[in-house]
Amino acid sequence: MIARGFIALVYAAFLTPVPAAAQVAAPRHQPDGATQAGDEFYCEERRLGQWFYCTKPEPKPDIDAPQAPASSAAERLSAITKELDELKARAILDPSQENVVAYVRFQREQLDRASTFSDTWQRALWQHSDLDYTLQRPVSTVAKRAWLDNRKADRDAVLTNLSQRYGLFYFFAQSCGACEVFSPILRSVADSHRMAVMAVSMDGGPSRDFPRYVVDSGQRARMGISGNETPALVLFDTATRKTIPVGYGILSADEIMERIFTLTNTKVGSDY
Repeated sequence: MIARGFIALVYAAFLTPVPAAAQVAAPRHQPDGATQAGDEFYCEERRLGQWFYCTKPEPKPDIDAPQAPASSAAERLSAITKELDELKARAILDPSQENVVAYVRFQREQLDRASTFSDTWQRALWQHSDLDYTLQRPVSTVAKRAWLDNRKADRDAVLTNLSQRYGLFYFFAQSCGACEVFSPILRSVADSHRMAVMAVSMDGGPSRDFPRYVVDSGQRARMGISGNETPALVLFDTATRKTIPVGYGILSADEIMERIFTLTNTKVGSDY
């Protein structure tokens, strides 16, 4: 009898079904503006721990540390050069294996970088004709030979008609050993291109190749040709009455013709 009464008390106290209305938990206190739309899980079923408020705290804006301005390419290249010099000096002053290896490795890195630049440079020139200078002045044997042949033909054609406007003043001296070598060369060029040459003796002595010479009586000074160096070759433009120094000392026949052609028929910078 006592057992039955005990069971009845336990049933009444702990096992009696609770009405549905009583199962609804009382709302928890929430601070003003607590629940945010779409965040019921966070507000209703959160567990105490990291957060102590129903409302998620606004994330604090990241305050970026001030960054140093990016180095320019020139500054980076200067730093590499400085580092290379420092490693080299260190290896020389303290030639331990560690220092020498560090210098050689760093130097090899820069050589590889330079090789890559050189290779890229060459490929760019191949693919952009406006950047390829060898189209103006070829360097390969076949192309250079063709370019020189064409230029020589143009030069000879120009020099043949040059005597109609230009003449040459040749300043020499009997005592000048270089003049004896240069005079027959100039004579040959003048004859082959029918150019007039006025030979002027600076010391009054004769010339075998230019027997119809005159002695200098101030002609050189009036032309604005300074000094007394011989041999000296000067081109005279009869149209503008201006003098154009061609050169001093011994010149080959090809040099004489090339200089005259360049000075009279090419623009400055066109050949470079």
